[in-house]
Amino acid sequence: MSATPESSPAPQAPPAAAVAKSGPKKAMEKLGLKRDIDLALHLPLRYEDETRLVPIAQAGEGETVQCEGVVRECRVELRGRRQLIVRLMEDGADTRGRAAELTLRFLHFYPSHQKSLAVGTRVRVRGEIRGGFFGREMVHPTFRTVDEDTPLATSLTPVYPTSAGLPQAYLRKAIAAAMKRAPLEEVLPAGTVPRPLPSLREALDYLHHPPPLARLGSLEDHSHPAWQRLKFEELLAQQLSQMKAQRERARLRAPMLPTRPGGLQEQLLAALPFALTGAQRRVCEEIAQDLARPQPMHRLLQGDVGSGKTVVAAMSAAICIAAGWQCALMAPTEILAEQHFRKLIGWLEPLGIQVAWLTGSVKGKARQKMLDAVADGSAQLVVGTHAVIEDKVQFRFLGLAIVDEQHRFGVAQRLALRKKLESSSGEMPPGYGDHVPHLPAQRSGIEPHMLMMSATPIPRTLAMTYFADLDVSTIDELPPGRSPIVTRVFADGRRDEVIAKIADAVAEGRQVYWVCPLIEESEALDLKNATETHAELSAALPERMIGLLHGRMPPAEKAAVMSLFASGEMQVLVATTVIEVGVDVPNASLMVIEHAERFGLSQLHQLRGRVGRGSVASVCVLIYTGPLSQTGKERLRAMAETTDGFEIARRDLDIRGPGEFMGARQSGAELLRFADLQEDAPLLQAARRLAPQLLDAHPAAAAKHVDRWLGSKAEFLKA
Repeated sequence: MSATPESSPAPQAPPAAAVAKSGPKKAMEKLGLKRDIDLALHLPLRYEDETRLVPIAQAGEGETVQCEGVVRECRVELRGRRQLIVRLMEDGADTRGRAAELTLRFLHFYPSHQKSLAVGTRVRVRGEIRGGFFGREMVHPTFRTVDEDTPLATSLTPVYPTSAGLPQAYLRKAIAAAMKRAPLEEVLPAGTVPRPLPSLREALDYLHHPPPLARLGSLEDHSHPAWQRLKFEELLAQQLSQMKAQRERARLRAPMLPTRPGGLQEQLLAALPFALTGAQRRVCEEIAQDLARPQPMHRLLQGDVGSGKTVVAAMSAAICIAAGWQCALMAPTEILAEQHFRKLIGWLEPLGIQVAWLTGSVKGKARQKMLDAVADGSAQLVVGTHAVIEDKVQFRFLGLAIVDEQHRFGVAQRLALRKKLESSSGEMPPGYGDHVPHLPAQRSGIEPHMLMMSATPIPRTLAMTYFADLDVSTIDELPPGRSPIVTRVFADGRRDEVIAKIADAVAEGRQVYWVCPLIEESEALDLKNATETHAELSAALPERMIGLLHGRMPPAEKAAVMSLFASGEMQVLVATTVIEVGVDVPNASLMVIEHAERFGLSQLHQLRGRVGRGSVASVCVLIYTGPLSQTGKERLRAMAETTDGFEIARRDLDIRGPGEFMGARQSGAELLRFADLQEDAPLLQAARRLAPQLLDAHPAAAAKHVDRWLGSKAEFLKA
């Protein structure tokens, strides 16, 4: 930390509401410190003990201590580089200063430092004691000028998270001022906070300025009652926000989509070339019950890679379409959307259902024709990418929206989708009033049902917090006949062995994926890229067709490559992560992931799920380049030890933590700053019990609590 002399003009901290657009003020805004309550909840990373002085002679090497003395020498010298050298002597030292002399060394300094550290000045310094060539020294200590009778601090000094342009001294003053103004009164009714937790103001006062004898261990591991109070409040705010959103949604109206004996869903079930698993039947029934209600469904369908979520989506769409309403299915990539489109056409078109395809690559007259079909209702099921939510797309009878890999869409996109669906209007489907006579003739005010799907299983603790407003259906078994996947971890030096395995697999009539993290050379990352690997494999296997697929290719070219691979004409496909989800080629039995240490655990599991879709045993080879970080080792170990997506998700949560796992639900803003979902499970349970009681008996207090903690972030929890 740069030295900050006390003699420098002290920055004044005006109210947080009067933030100027320059200097430290702008830096505070970037940290989200806009309100007084934001500053009050900006808690220290650690603390410095400035409550006592340690005699220079008694300070041990390696200790971080605070000392005081008088400057006896201050000079600039060149010792390889320009340095400011200050010799400090403590009161009571002998005439030669042997027992109580300390050298301060500054490698970066300003003229103001020399002025503040002039000979004869008394200074108080804090830093780590080192053994230098000329005796004890501190390198870049913090310091301030003092008088002989300047009192010591009465509490530990907080060190806050900060950014460039926002000095600790300024931030401390701003937070101290905000603490006096912030509305920290108790808003929760008496008796609702778990005992023996302190009040919110007591907790924050303690955390910002702990007493000298505070138990630093309990502050650092967040087990102190003051931390427990804050974590409980944060968890309660999140539970209140989501339960309130769930209740508000329950008051909305949605089309009732009842199933009928012998209806379209039963015809689809009879026509499928396979039988549904017990888990698929169970979740289909859960969804069908939701669709039959006049409140909008808001359900998450989660299942491991290959568990059969698409057929569940097809059954749900069939229920919707049979009732005379349209259905939309949105996927994050064209490849995934096209995989869904092909499957759904195969299952539903023989039953007379019109399935439309709508992505950014559909242009001109074909696009207008598709838009017209959506608008007049003849397109009963619309499958596509984010193009589905563009302004020009207007549905006539939209009753159900299905969002696949929902975590791949940002919060803004999902909020836009909800608002689009809420605002869409049109006449009711013909005959709809026959079985729902209480609904008006116009569709305005009716919100479609929403089904979100994810192949990234959500651990239970995350589902209880980030998805408290959702109903969750889980497909917890794989269809019969799926082959096991064996995962092997190879160092990059064994590349030739991997290529030999590819040659063997291709000779046996199997197909192979090779996944690379980059498309082109990068000077910043020493990674093999897809184009280089494609050339390498083409040279090693000259008689085989080796394809290349990446995100920058034109859609038509991508489709042509995927068609060749899916038909079996292409034996090896070198690709980037565009194949992460949605690609289904049963004959592919070998997956090679290069620079596996660069991928997240969930992404590795998704990529591995592209093989093992047939009856032949499959292998996933993870190639890594050392040295591996501890996180990299943990990821590769998890992949080698289990193929269970739920166990993978649990380990991923352990490695990354909830904020990163969710990806800001999912867009950059970690919604739990203080609570730890695993360590704080009892607090989470207490918050879940209290939230509905507050909403029922004390709605005003609940609203104040949510606003204090979440402010505008509450909207993110509804997406």
